[in-house]
Amino acid sequence: MNWDCLIVDDEIELAKATCEYFEMFGVTCAFVTNFNDCVLFMESNSVKLILLDINLGNDSGFELCKALRQKTDIPILFISARQSDDDVLIALNIGGDDYIKKPYSLSVLLAKVKVIIKRYEGTAKKSGRSDTVGSEDQEKNNYSNLRIDKDAMKVYRDGKDVGFKTKEFKLFLYLYENKNRVIAKDELFKMIWGDAFFSDGTLNVHIRKIREKIEENPNQPKYIKTIWGTGYMFETGENE
Repeated sequence: MNWDCLIVDDEIELAKATCEYFEMFGVTCAFVTNFNDCVLFMESNSVKLILLDINLGNDSGFELCKALRQKTDIPILFISARQSDDDVLIALNIGGDDYIKKPYSLSVLLAKVKVIIKRYEGTAKKSGRSDTVGSEDQEKNNYSNLRIDKDAMKVYRDGKDVGFKTKEFKLFLYLYENKNRVIAKDELFKMIWGDAFFSDGTLNVHIRKIREKIEENPNQPKYIKTIWGTGYMFETGENE
């Protein structure tokens, strides 16, 4: 079956209530309570977004996210009562697209989910597959030791694939295609994540991971510069 949203949460009453609320507003939703049930569900169903708790009884949402990211790039939003910045950073570093702290507002969560699903559907329709950024020929303009292959969604540094995750590639490519222009954070949220709900922490983590993969010295970036109080810029040192 095809579903808009899958909730993975061992708080059964909360998961049920969230599913019922989503269904009232036209978002098809199912829920499971543990690692194995999620894996089995994904083998026989398709979903456009996953809401994933960290604590799943004896299972870990972090480990489940890692397993899911081996097979799919669909949006994964963590929902958790755990409040520490370390948990947020781990969630984003292993492939989560955002982190929502419990207790959450059903109306706000629904609004966020609808926007992300709409963005996901638009991307899939445009590209013919999920979570891609266009299908152009390999980028001919190389910058120093970097080479961009848009069709394969890969970036090579010194001839080696840097291993970008989907969101990292999309963010890198958007910055690159708007090189030498200051891009505000709100524009990046809108163009890459599809809405403005995401926190600065989400963007900052992705920028840091990109720098670690393409910059010789991530602490003194050559390409992706921070424009304090505004956003970021891919700088080539050229006037184009």
